[in-house]
Amino acid sequence: MKSNIRTIGTAAILAFSAGVVGALAHGDLVAGNNPLADKVRAANNRFRDVAVARAEGYAPVPCASNANGSGAMGIHFVNAAYVGDDTIDLARPEAVMYEPMPDGSLALVAVEYITSNGPASLEGQLLSFTSAPNRYGLGPFYELHVWAWKVNPSGTFSDMNPDVSCALATQAAQ
Repeated sequence: MKSNIRTIGTAAILAFSAGVVGALAHGDLVAGNNPLADKVRAANNRFRDVAVARAEGYAPVPCASNANGSGAMGIHFVNAAYVGDDTIDLARPEAVMYEPMPDGSLALVAVEYITSNGPASLEGQLLSFTSAPNRYGLGPFYELHVWAWKVNPSGTFSDMNPDVSCALATQAAQ
């Protein structure tokens, strides 16, 4: 009898663990994984509607993917005024990032903070330095991606997300 209970208990734990891992892989369990991501999500949930980003002065730039084809950042909607002011404000990210969906919609996945003043940090998290020349044609800057709406297996603050793709990006979606 004890071995049956142990087997059932082990099976239940494995089933629960598989469900949690599966949910994480699909981005369903984002809340609570990182205090800064939680704050970013709370401050910027309005951008789930891309029309809000447009209304606040954000404009799309083409979908950014990894040169080797493994992952992407998605379509950045950039607010040029915020990029130019060099201020890091949790509720005013310089870029809002969307992944193109099969139905043509855009799903909010992350935000990006950018400044040329540094070294810089947001709530204690250091921003990464990008030297010039760079692929953006900008001078040297500091940046921080925060994957607050889609789990990034490479890390909450990594540039590229292997689970994001630009394959469905079209002019119509942008």
